[in-house]
Amino acid sequence: MKQILYKLFEHQYLACDEARTILQNIAQGKYNDSQVASLITVFLMRNISVEELCGFRDALLEMCIPVDLNEFSPIDIVGTGGDGKNTFNISTAACFVVAGAGFPVVKHGNYGATSVSGASNVMEQHGVHFTSDTDQLHRSLEKCNIAYLHAPLFNPALKAVAPIRRALAVRTFFNMLGPLVNPALPRYQLLGVYNLPLLRLYTYTYQASDTPFAVVHSLDGYDEISLTDDFKVATSGNEKIYSPESLGFARNREEELDGGATPEEAAKIFGHVMANQATDAQKNVVIVNAAFAIQVIHPEKSIEECIAIARESLESGKAQTTFRKFIELNKVNR
Repeated sequence: MKQILYKLFEHQYLACDEARTILQNIAQGKYNDSQVASLITVFLMRNISVEELCGFRDALLEMCIPVDLNEFSPIDIVGTGGDGKNTFNISTAACFVVAGAGFPVVKHGNYGATSVSGASNVMEQHGVHFTSDTDQLHRSLEKCNIAYLHAPLFNPALKAVAPIRRALAVRTFFNMLGPLVNPALPRYQLLGVYNLPLLRLYTYTYQASDTPFAVVHSLDGYDEISLTDDFKVATSGNEKIYSPESLGFARNREEELDGGATPEEAAKIFGHVMANQATDAQKNVVIVNAAFAIQVIHPEKSIEECIAIARESLESGKAQTTFRKFIELNKVNR
């Protein structure tokens, strides 16, 4: 590791195979915590390259516990995290709106590393039991159109570095990897990123695959469509900037999207959103993210049509019904 660190400190980049081997060694415990923290720090000080990202991704996918859910052609909706905004669980809420609208979702998530509540925190607060049992995941998709994959159960390398990530409490390249290493390899992907260089990086990475995708970024620094500012959406063949007003939404204020100070507060906000009892700002931001996810699945539909589908799912109670059924199917001591 010493030679690797010297190479990186001299502003050199890793080849894909080098990055792959390094992450395999991290998972096997071949480096101490200080060495891993130093490696992480390098990627806080400069952008990660496409080759480095792909190498780290390949290592995680090779080591992950696979789960075959291809028959459902699901979508995952996820943000990289690390934007420092401490929003409520917007992507996770959008997943239930999309599932409520009838589209299969396989959500890959973890505990919050840089925010109060990650997807796994809010699921756990609502009594969800995490599982890697394929039959249970199939049953969840069949009954309510959504399954949840808690990352440490499927990615041992992510579990190995969790204490270091928590101790650092800053975004790391593992935030960047999370969306790329869903072990179900979902057919579709909506990914939110916290800056424009990352938007380009992920766009290049996804363009090399056959996964229909959209990468979204709010220009004021959110890793999702926040409606606090204009936002960019990149797909395989197009990049476009939208304003909230162009889609019929009022512009949100940052404090309107706050996720609370504790996982309990975050879970309460999430419950209000699912019950269609949230503020307009909270509802609208979930609807718009769900709408762009639906458009990834059905690119022939206009974004206005997709917004209407997402809104109907939330306001009719379909999203809440889906959420309640998901909890019933996946609760602790079920």
